[in-house]
Amino acid sequence: MSIAARAFWVASPGEGEIREVAVPDPGEGEVLVRSLWSGVSRGTETLVFRGGVPESQHAAMRAPYQEGDFPAPVKYGYLNVGVVERGPAELAGRTVFCLYPHQTRYVVPATAVTVVPDSVPARRAVLAGTVETAVNALWDAAPLVGDRIAVVGGGMVGCSVAALLARFPGVRVQLVDADPARAKVAEALGVGFAAPADALGGCDLVVHASATEQGLTRSLELLADEGTVLELSWYGDRKVSLPLGEDFHSRRLTVRSSQVGTVSPARRSSRTYADRLALALELLADPALDALVTGDSPFDELPQVLPKLASGEIPALCHGIRYDQDCLT
Repeated sequence: MSIAARAFWVASPGEGEIREVAVPDPGEGEVLVRSLWSGVSRGTETLVFRGGVPESQHAAMRAPYQEGDFPAPVKYGYLNVGVVERGPAELAGRTVFCLYPHQTRYVVPATAVTVVPDSVPARRAVLAGTVETAVNALWDAAPLVGDRIAVVGGGMVGCSVAALLARFPGVRVQLVDADPARAKVAEALGVGFAAPADALGGCDLVVHASATEQGLTRSLELLADEGTVLELSWYGDRKVSLPLGEDFHSRRLTVRSSQVGTVSPARRSSRTYADRLALALELLADPALDALVTGDSPFDELPQVLPKLASGEIPALCHGIRYDQDCLT
């Protein structure tokens, strides 16, 4: 027996389509999930959509339940929230988060889903994967009370980092972005905002998430002596230049990478992937994070919406995809 479902695929670089798929009946230890919402991570998913994943990174960039291979055809995505229709009694009827692509129904091991707290609406819960990235980044960065911090790049990841930093006591946090529209998001998150030219310097830590050469250069300029840039951007197939002459060495500046694919070494001995994701979902109880889901569209419109997200015609942070009852089969 199988269950009829529909899934979004990148058919070729720059073109998407919805395909009919057959989902097997769940077996022992598995759950059948009906999607409520999924989220488009504008940075990574639009890179995948345009076929920009370098061949050397094809294996590293695979999503947990990806089908197909880069550049295309490929079913890709990792921000899904749904309700368990069938499965173990303790999960039946619960709203769960899963690192699954855009699909109306799917079957995964019960261990692959994380229960969404009652205090977190399903639409906001699609941010769990991105907030998890922010949690890992802050474990890597280890900010201190009273630090002066800039977050350069007001995209989905940068805003998530800024939102968490706003909770640190005595910390000066400024979100830096070339788009003045990000000022409203910063205000909702409770952090300062500045255009790159006006950003406050003397920073102990700069978190860079703009995925631009200019943003990374400006991040170095904002540091105090012996400060650190934590690099969260992923540039795909693009090369970047960095000014490591002049006073880079005399000021003893640091550029450090961070990536969510592994738990930060600072917590690896005491936290699992499941612990990290559960923490991210708990943090999403803050209504201020609704500011990061900047629009939504029906699942059926995803083939038309993703090109607009990739081109910037839809200027989203996280774009929600809603699954109405009539789109499920």
